[in-house]
Amino acid sequence: MKKKKIVMCLSSLLVVSLIATGCGKEVEVKNGSKVAVSVKGNKTTATEYYEKIKEDNIATLIEMIDRGILEKKYKEDDEEKKYIDKQVEQIKSYYGANETTFKTMLQQYFGVETEDELRTKLSLEYRRNKAVEEYIESHLSDKEIKDYYNDNVYGEVSASHILISIDTKDGATDDEKAEAEKKALEKAEKVIKELNEGKKFSTLAKKYSTDKATATKGGDLGYFDLDDMVKEFSDAVKNLKKDEYTKEAVKTEYGYHIILKTGEKKKPKLKDVKKDIKEKIRKQRLEDDSTLYYETLIKFREENKLKWNDDKLKKAYNEYMQKLIDNAKKQQEESNE
Repeated sequence: MKKKKIVMCLSSLLVVSLIATGCGKEVEVKNGSKVAVSVKGNKTTATEYYEKIKEDNIATLIEMIDRGILEKKYKEDDEEKKYIDKQVEQIKSYYGANETTFKTMLQQYFGVETEDELRTKLSLEYRRNKAVEEYIESHLSDKEIKDYYNDNVYGEVSASHILISIDTKDGATDDEKAEAEKKALEKAEKVIKELNEGKKFSTLAKKYSTDKATATKGGDLGYFDLDDMVKEFSDAVKNLKKDEYTKEAVKTEYGYHIILKTGEKKKPKLKDVKKDIKEKIRKQRLEDDSTLYYETLIKFREENKLKWNDDKLKKAYNEYMQKLIDNAKKQQEESNE
């Protein structure tokens, strides 16, 4: 029995050995590297193949690097699933749900063959975005946060307004639009003149305001966060004292406003809004600087001990990331023109 067991073990070892060596044949070596493939005497080594593809496929390698880091850092959750489902749904609705069309679109625009591969790609995008957001927020200084708090955080305010809409019809010419805007401004200036003469704001709101929802209440908007209003409106309210109205009409996308500030609550404590402040600063920075996303990914990889043992790969990586940064900068410049 003991001898039989030994024979079986030797047989198993022999099978493993044959698999590893190709039935006893040693792997051919050319110029110090294993031959990966040959055809009609033309032999390509694994090293030659590696040297050929590594620079052309740097994006794939970066995906592998990021996936390795991010799969450890983040686990799939409901938020990620919802994000991916929404993206896939939007892609299908835009390009059509026809299977052939959808597959062609996947290959052409996303470089994948199946919906599952697309979902894998979208998962990486989601986690990259999350990593960038967390990196930026975690590297904000206390001074930056406090400065933002002092300059941009206000308590809720209450105000009333009189809106004079710019009355234009569909298909109006530029001259017609200019004339309508002129009339609206003149009407707003007339309202301000009447306020200066001592007439009540609520009375004039009921008489002139085209915002019917508030006109019947004397223009009262109640209390609101400044962030809830369009920037031009919020900026005007910030500069008003309680019971003071704007001496010039404030133009927004809705028309011309005359605004009366009626109240202001105490601003919240820094500790209560710190998280929101970080989020707002991060969003603003990413909007203002289109290169920040890629620059942050570079720093994120460095913090996760990215190390290159191949100088050509390192060079290809640096050139690839710089290309992404340059393209982002160019697109932002074109959109600002």
